[in-house]
Amino acid sequence: MKTPFVTKEQLDKICSQYPTPFHLYDEKGIRENARKLKQAFSWNKGFKEYFAVKATPNPTILKILQDEGCGTDCSSYTELLMSDKCGFKGTDIMFSSNDTPKEEFKLAADLGATINLDDITHIDFLNKAAGIPKRISCRFNPGGKFAIANTIMDNPGDAKYGMTKPQMAEAYKRLMELGAEEFGIHAFLASNTVTNEYYPTLAKILFETAVKLKKETGAHITFINLSGGIGIPYTPDKEPNDILTIGEGVRKAYDEVLIPAGMGDVAIYTELGRFMLAPYGHLITKAIHEKHTHKEYIGVDACAVNLMRPAMYGAYHHITVMGKENEPADHVYDITGSLCENNDKFAIDRKLPKIDMGDLLVIHDAGAHGFAMGYNYNGKLKSSEILLREDGSTVMIRRAETPEDYFATLDGFWDIDL
Repeated sequence: MKTPFVTKEQLDKICSQYPTPFHLYDEKGIRENARKLKQAFSWNKGFKEYFAVKATPNPTILKILQDEGCGTDCSSYTELLMSDKCGFKGTDIMFSSNDTPKEEFKLAADLGATINLDDITHIDFLNKAAGIPKRISCRFNPGGKFAIANTIMDNPGDAKYGMTKPQMAEAYKRLMELGAEEFGIHAFLASNTVTNEYYPTLAKILFETAVKLKKETGAHITFINLSGGIGIPYTPDKEPNDILTIGEGVRKAYDEVLIPAGMGDVAIYTELGRFMLAPYGHLITKAIHEKHTHKEYIGVDACAVNLMRPAMYGAYHHITVMGKENEPADHVYDITGSLCENNDKFAIDRKLPKIDMGDLLVIHDAGAHGFAMGYNYNGKLKSSEILLREDGSTVMIRRAETPEDYFATLDGFWDIDL
């Protein structure tokens, strides 16, 4: 069973201030989780978490994480601008992108961000766009299938990201010729893993790669970025990852591989998004229609615009009917939004308590890749984002879109005689 981080009484009060639907974030949970991550890697002097901005691109969220010692992982021009505006400077910013326009490389360089190159051909492209910085990283893709204990976790060989091992060595040599002095390695081999073995297994691969690269090229490798991939249990039957166990597993690999190679000063970085925010965000929505045809439907005032993961991936998000947590789940519903698409469903054949019109539904684990993936199909408008502060008060950290926002890029629209 998943328990909301807000009570029905709290939520009723919040909904009297802010109309549904909206995204609600738990400041207390976010801070506690960031501190636990830092504790898990406290054995590494240079450890730093670079929060994946794409997961939850809100300045207030970024400032909370900045308070907890995090940097930002950016993948676009606007994410770089947001990080800069929030006060992240220089090496507090990691820039990891692919098919990167020259303007984005130029801005990253101007901000002093650590640039993580996705492909060997990007070396000359970056050199022409902004020059080669003294500190740089390269993204590694070992290819093939990535497995843990004979279980295939993902297929890096089909991923568009990263360089081969020979390309990594060639890239380091070329970058040194162009003036680079400090190097990093980055890799992302699996998404949303719910196993404590992912990071330690990945770490050992990267540590061994770093040792070989140093021997082959003489490059000064100062950091290894484990990227993201640590997931969360979206379904209530799964156990969450234990970040303290994960950190200890990475430490053992570090001691086994890097220390004997004389590389005990290498800093460990992470770029977590889902793990950092997903459990600490709810999508709050209200039941507004019921339909009894070939199936039983409950229509809510949210739709895939607010959370597209179920429509896009068939992803499971747990739902709590507020005030009915202890009632039997003896009704079977499809929970639907209002888009003109049949996949606009938050749940299919979900067993839930009887839902009455006006009931508030909490859709769990929407704190990452929730609001961020929103769009304006059907002319739908994005909802607001609300922060539940540690003291129990709330503040709007992003207002809901209006029709004026939707039409804002149509210059002179209201003045045109159609």
